[in-house]
Amino acid sequence: MTNLERSEHISQLMAQGKLLEAFDTYYHNDVVKVEGDGTVVEGKAANRETQVQWMESVAGMHGGGDISRAEDPATGTVFLETWADIEFKNGTRHKMEQVEVQTWKDGLITRIRFYYNA
Repeated sequence: MTNLERSEHISQLMAQGKLLEAFDTYYHNDVVKVEGDGTVVEGKAANRETQVQWMESVAGMHGGGDISRAEDPATGTVFLETWADIEFKNGTRHKMEQVEVQTWKDGLITRIRFYYNA
């Protein structure tokens, strides 16, 4: 399975409401995540906790999907452009668009960076 195929599988799992299953399967123990606002979260446990907190803030999803996806096999990098229409428990609703850059090694994401308008 290529990194691009793994990345596509993550999107499929997320569409089925299996975000944590995707996270547990494909994230390296030493993963580093950089959010669009520059916040850095290091390690799988800390990143998993931020995923759980985010999921607890969501009231509902009203659509979403991939716009484009590409891979540079030489560097283990996958690029994604995605969107989601999300309603949060605080009553706000946002159509979020982002670019995600995943760095893969040995079938796991070691670094992930999100680019969006915070």
